[in-house]
Amino acid sequence: MEELAVRRAAAGDIEDLLHIYNQGIEDRIATLEEEIKDLAYMKRWMEEHQGRHAVLVAERNGLPVGWASLNPYSHRCAYRGVADLSVYIRREYRGQGVGSLLLQALEEEARLSGFRKIILFTFPFNNQGQGLYRKMKYREVGIFENQGLLDGAPIDVMIMEKLL
Repeated sequence: MEELAVRRAAAGDIEDLLHIYNQGIEDRIATLEEEIKDLAYMKRWMEEHQGRHAVLVAERNGLPVGWASLNPYSHRCAYRGVADLSVYIRREYRGQGVGSLLLQALEEEARLSGFRKIILFTFPFNNQGQGLYRKMKYREVGIFENQGLLDGAPIDVMIMEKLL
């Protein structure tokens, strides 16, 4: 098995990023998004993730198997040093170290881009995701009760953070 490699996402990755993201939407474990996204959506999303808001891709044998991004947390200048995090892994590669590798690389990107803190939002029942974040030294800050709706039902959201 070839070793995993991490690199910056490129325009040619959009279809793979979209496929992986849509798996996360379908599985109902990683996002409050409910509707499958299309190529136009992902192209707009990529355009918004330039400069400090990096998107990294993990690949094995040339196949993108996961991605992670630094997202704007707030447009207020006081929060310029805080980034929100997204991580999505292709179903058949979950639990194989892809997330850890992506987070390590993304944290380095964040430091180089002047971020001092990364936050993330996860579902309290997403044990696999929380295991990854705790392993990477993220700490639970708290739970927002009934923060969103998923398939019409109220859902809690956990916030986690890591100081860089």
